[in-house]
Amino acid sequence: MIATAEKTPLLEVKSVSKAFPGVQALKDVDFSIYPGEVVALVGENGAGKSTLMKILSGAYRMDSGTIHINGDTVTPENPRHAQGLGISIIYQEFNLTPQQSVATNIFLGREPTPSGLLGMLSIVDRRRMRREAARLLERVGAGFSPNTPIRRLSVAEQQMVEIAKALSAEARIIIMDEPTSALGEDEVKVLFQIIRNLKEQDIGVVFITHRLEEVFEIADRIVVLRDGEQVGGMPVKEATTDDVIALMVGRAIDKTSQHAGTDIGDTVLEVKGLSRKGVLHDISFSLRRGEILGIAGLVGSGRTESARAIFGADPIDAGELFIDGQRVNIKSPAVAVNAGIALVPEDRKKHGLVLMHSLQHNIMLPNLNALTVLSEFVSKRRARSLAGEYVERLNIRTPGLGQQVKYLSGGNQQKTVLAKWLAGSPKVLIMDEPTRGIDVGAKAEVHNLMSQLARLGIAIIMISSELPEVLLMSDRILVMHEGRVAAILDREEATQEIIMSYASGSTETATA
Repeated sequence: MIATAEKTPLLEVKSVSKAFPGVQALKDVDFSIYPGEVVALVGENGAGKSTLMKILSGAYRMDSGTIHINGDTVTPENPRHAQGLGISIIYQEFNLTPQQSVATNIFLGREPTPSGLLGMLSIVDRRRMRREAARLLERVGAGFSPNTPIRRLSVAEQQMVEIAKALSAEARIIIMDEPTSALGEDEVKVLFQIIRNLKEQDIGVVFITHRLEEVFEIADRIVVLRDGEQVGGMPVKEATTDDVIALMVGRAIDKTSQHAGTDIGDTVLEVKGLSRKGVLHDISFSLRRGEILGIAGLVGSGRTESARAIFGADPIDAGELFIDGQRVNIKSPAVAVNAGIALVPEDRKKHGLVLMHSLQHNIMLPNLNALTVLSEFVSKRRARSLAGEYVERLNIRTPGLGQQVKYLSGGNQQKTVLAKWLAGSPKVLIMDEPTRGIDVGAKAEVHNLMSQLARLGIAIIMISSELPEVLLMSDRILVMHEGRVAAILDREEATQEIIMSYASGSTETATA
């Protein structure tokens, strides 16, 4: 069911503002959602989406403005109060306890109790809890038992549990924050069917995503935030991708500008027979100066494992690495860095940054030798100069060098990881999912930066799950299947269909 002008909104936000020290996160934002409607909330990282959702879910208090649910003015005091008002939020990182059952997770903190004395003693009615959980799982199309421990479920199944948990709290408005970020293509289809079922039950869904193709598939209406302000809103059927991007970034983005290639130099990295039992099998390839080698493959194909092995983060059983023709024994990341290899990891928050430290400290960390004077003291002047140089070069948007990186947007966090490695002048730069979780503006900046680095002679390995990105940015494409090299393709011969054919194992394995 889609909203009409005659209906009362399930939720209406009017002139909501919120400021943090030095940052106006939201300014006079208006937002509404109607029964049976999916509203896509889009904007660059730092646009204010998360702040707005945290206000609605009771995690933050707004500075000014009003919130109305079914026409009544409300102020969510905390997450539990917001749930009582009918608002539930499902974050990217699920709030589940892996050792406990599905039923326990759905009703955690709200366990049903029997009537009478047993209820007064707070005894949990487990039979009723399992029965109610089974009913909720049926509503979301789940095929697993309410007795199943969470740890045994896939990511998509855990998401079903989160949706069932929201329904158990009688949610009328469900906020989904990047719900497809960890899902495969088939799992996304299942999620979208669940969302369509929720629409039929007159539930309103707020869908937050960076993937605009999903917006046009599942949403009824789009609301765009930029720099804390609502800058546009339109029905999906009246919108185009270019319209939305222009509103998000305040300018047109050239999304089709392919990496033009550059003068490819001599071989800088050669990998021979890299193997690790049960994970990698005889991985061999070469990489030349100024080349971008894209690595594609399905989840579990060994893409990330190959990168970690080359960087010395994981041990290998066999194989050799050569830098500029010289054999190197990479036993640890420290050895890799000294050999001129840098890794921008898939999970930048867990493996690429110290979130509680400042922007300056994060850029300094792998470059302490260059910043040290008298063999033991770090020069604060040199550190500030180095960090300032790369903040400017990479256009990292920050209030200052002392800003903790946890407060930067995803795109600026990713550029911080790049900055700390580029400051050390690497020969080989491995980038694992370089644009995952960042907005279209930052994505274009990262792509342009990769092309610039290639022109400067840096050899780049780019691992990506997005085939359009692989085709857009790569000079050659290495396709992996079940821990093996399935093919190495020149950009002229590669298509999405050919890559997927090798990645799925339906084409004969090729070596290069």
